Amino acid sequence: MLSLIGQILFGLVVGVIAKLLMPGRDPGGIVVTAIIGMLGALIGSLIGRVLRGGPGYTAGWITSILGALLLLWGYRAVMGRTGGRMRPV
Repeated sequence: MLSLIGQILFGLVVGVIAKLLMPGRDPGGIVVTAIIGMLGALIGSLIGRVLRGGPGYTAGWITSILGALLLLWGYRAVMGRTGGRMRPV
């Protein structure tokens, strides 16, 4: 339980740092920021595993922030193209 809370807080901090490094308007509040940070840490871990070749690699601060920036860029590209609304398929 304590580990889950720690991961949520880590994701929130990483998401806030990513949003500060990449300023602009983003829909969503603290929950979206935390999700972007947590998924950014996951993406950072995957990138680290590919570059370092180790299955046990876990993301540190820098790779987590880079992953969150990549995710935030993609999020803005998709949401900017649709005007912030999801189109029906």
